[in-house]
Amino acid sequence: MRSPTLSAGPDDTGCEDRVSDVVAAVIAGARRRAVRDGDAQIDTAHLLHGLLESDPDVRDAFPGGSPQVIRLLGYLVQRAIGYGLRWSGGVEDSGAARSAGSGMAGWSPAAAAALDAAVRRAASRGATRAAGLDLLAAFVRDRECRAMEVLRRAGVAVAPLVTALEGGS
Repeated sequence: MRSPTLSAGPDDTGCEDRVSDVVAAVIAGARRRAVRDGDAQIDTAHLLHGLLESDPDVRDAFPGGSPQVIRLLGYLVQRAIGYGLRWSGGVEDSGAARSAGSGMAGWSPAAAAALDAAVRRAASRGATRAAGLDLLAAFVRDRECRAMEVLRRAGVAVAPLVTALEGGS
């Protein structure tokens, strides 16, 4: 039986067998986005950006539909080009991250904790690989992560999103 936590090596290369192909592509895109943006670590906002671009199930989970997803992507693009949402060099951390203690190099503590939570959520529903909705569910459970800050700033009603995600567990 696998350990309930991710045991990745010096980077995220130890997690590919625990995530879907879509999430693996999201991780690769988040890594490129972090480098391009000059960020030292992949954070939950990088991952959210990739999920919104790549996963139709994640886009469909938002009660506000396409207009809400477009607004979210707008906030994330502003961050990527240096406007609006900036967390200039600060490490993303939250209470959930401190309790998980995953510690994957190149990942913010909150992003590593979210990936770990997504893998555990997938296992709890009998899946061997975490899907995009598992990762989104991990974000909404950590109210202090950057992905949640983006959701709040874009006016996402989180309670209906949580309800939608719990119905899909």
